[in-house]
Amino acid sequence: MDLLSLDCLGKPLWSWVLFLCLIVALLVFDLGVLHRKSHEIGVRESLLLSAFYVSVGLLFSLWIWQFMGERAALLYLTGFVVEKSLAMDNIFVIAMIFAYFGVPRAYQHRVLVCGILGVIILRGIMIGVGAAVVEHFEWVLLIFAAFLILTGIKMLRDGDAEYDVAHNPVLRFMRRRFNVTDGLHGERFVVRQPVGTSGASKLFVTPLFLALVMVELADVIFAVDSIPAIFAITTDPYIVYTSNIFAILGLRALYFALSAMMHRFIHLKTAVSLVLVFIGAKVIGAELLGIEKMPAVISLGVTATLLIGGIALSLWQTRHTVAAPSVAVNPIQTE
Repeated sequence: MDLLSLDCLGKPLWSWVLFLCLIVALLVFDLGVLHRKSHEIGVRESLLLSAFYVSVGLLFSLWIWQFMGERAALLYLTGFVVEKSLAMDNIFVIAMIFAYFGVPRAYQHRVLVCGILGVIILRGIMIGVGAAVVEHFEWVLLIFAAFLILTGIKMLRDGDAEYDVAHNPVLRFMRRRFNVTDGLHGERFVVRQPVGTSGASKLFVTPLFLALVMVELADVIFAVDSIPAIFAITTDPYIVYTSNIFAILGLRALYFALSAMMHRFIHLKTAVSLVLVFIGAKVIGAELLGIEKMPAVISLGVTATLLIGGIALSLWQTRHTVAAPSVAVNPIQTE
């Protein structure tokens, strides 16, 4: 049997290799061609780059249509929209992390793209484990659904509570255990510096490395919401993984435009909360109450309507609002 034809999580191995090769090619093109030299990415460039990634993600849905059928393509698009909406909230957290460490906009793109590599690996592991659990214990979907409803209600209740970077236990652990430089060293994550008068030197991590770790940690935290959400839409690991990665790629590119408009999205969290409650209720209704399973096209329509409505209402109500200037914090402040 041809190695590339072997079954891997329900799909031939070649389909996974094709997807990963496409992602690697996109990242190489991004870092090696478009952003070989560090520069501050403006709103226009951010929008164009995001439009490019979104276009590739949508074109991939056409390939899924040909490869797996119409319903699979609609499920992929639903997962793509849901992941993109959940990741938008993550954008605000990333902005707070960069502000806390005082990372200039010229260096932020490198952190975001390098962070994608961690996302590809971590999401792959989490989705693989989740798929195996769901395959053997289908009732876990009900737990996912209940978790989504509770998460949505908690988001509605908590409102605009901010992410506390300074008191994160992982950050405090790294500051105790690693040598950290007093300031940034360009785009370098690790540098070697002399210690004392003996001429000896040690490796130091820079605040840019700390920012990268915190961005990765934020993604893991948000994956706890997003992965159950998309498993509640479809249990196909290929659709779950590909829609996750393409949504994150496009949104990381959109970061520089969104970070300048964070103050405008006052109803985004409410819209995302309603989407989580809707997805959870849909699963519970189908599994426990015997309600006929909702067609994928209707599920996609409801999800998109909630999100577009929340964004449109936010932009309308804040059309005259001026953003408050962000304040960068010294990265090596004492506890």
